[in-house]
Amino acid sequence: MNTILSPHELWAPHVRAHPHPLYARMRREGAVFGQRDLARDIPVWVTTDYKTALEVLRDPRLTKDERRVPAEARQSRTPEMMAINRNMLMSDPPDHTRLRTLVSQAFTPRRVEALRPRVEAITHRLLDALPPGGPVDLIDTFAFRLPVTVIAELLGVPPEDQDQFREWTGAITAPPTQARLEALRRASLGLKAYIQALAEQRRAAPRDDLISALLQAEEQGDRLSPEEFIGMVVLLLGAGHETTVNLIGNGVWALLRHPEQLERLREDPSLAGPAVEEVLRYRGPVEVATHRWAREDLALRGQVIPAGHTVYVSLLAANHDPAQFPEPERFDITREPNRHLGFGFGIHYCVGAPLARLEATLALPLLFERLPRLRLAVAEHALAWSEGIIMHGMKQLPVAY
Repeated sequence: MNTILSPHELWAPHVRAHPHPLYARMRREGAVFGQRDLARDIPVWVTTDYKTALEVLRDPRLTKDERRVPAEARQSRTPEMMAINRNMLMSDPPDHTRLRTLVSQAFTPRRVEALRPRVEAITHRLLDALPPGGPVDLIDTFAFRLPVTVIAELLGVPPEDQDQFREWTGAITAPPTQARLEALRRASLGLKAYIQALAEQRRAAPRDDLISALLQAEEQGDRLSPEEFIGMVVLLLGAGHETTVNLIGNGVWALLRHPEQLERLREDPSLAGPAVEEVLRYRGPVEVATHRWAREDLALRGQVIPAGHTVYVSLLAANHDPAQFPEPERFDITREPNRHLGFGFGIHYCVGAPLARLEATLALPLLFERLPRLRLAVAEHALAWSEGIIMHGMKQLPVAY
């Protein structure tokens, strides 16, 4: 492993707020860098450039299914976590192909575009509910409420259960430290039991929602197993809002930090789409793609990665590689071309990307239009960023207006 960093430096609090200087330092030393996962204290490997990220994201020597690595090298999480991870994100072909086919039709651009009036109406309702002038936590009152309402309505989850889902998914996506294992176990069991009960309701009385569709779906005569169904709903509910929460929150933060870019967006609302793409590049909601494991000892960019070791593809580092993006630290909502990896690449490219784009493209311009004096209510150094390296976003975003 490279040794110019301390073993857990990537997880340091100051790095969580501003990771790019460290990634640049790592990139100068090599395309693949060794660290130790702070939560599990195991060796992991992190990519640092764009070209290597693309290669690893499609390398068949790496698996998304932990069951495929040698038993003696497995770095398994809790049994409860494994039980809810039977989904397309944590699987390889042919299982991945079958599972993705079963849900991809719900997120086609045409079907997502049909949601535009509803997403816009929810956005206005949330903005109407903000107290005059603030201060408020924009993550809690807006960035979270919009996507969780949309995905819950798509799945058929009652509105009164959305806060409970936030608590469960927050526990599941937090770094799995020893102190958090009991909360993780309770959340996993609670989520599993809730989804099983909801499935029984839909079997008895199907509705026009995604849970009913998943229960009824067939693809070449194959249905979701009970474990796959639970894993798929957990994935859709969790990824369906966690990613967009950070995309909206990071977008507000980036635009407030770059008032000249915010002014360009205000003057030309047609730049909303390119602005979201630049947020995805500059401070995307997912820092590293979820776990990949080496199926065998493999050589990668001069490093030998033992079988069973975890490889993380840093999408954030790739999106700031100067070999791919001129002046990568410059936030420019008219950047062109902008072939970022904010939603991943290859067969595991985010299936919900069209929905996340729609929500952010509507939310950001409306937010700044409705709240023209929007500003941070605390000093920037007081903002608390997520602790782990999977999701990249703020815990709270206090604002006034």
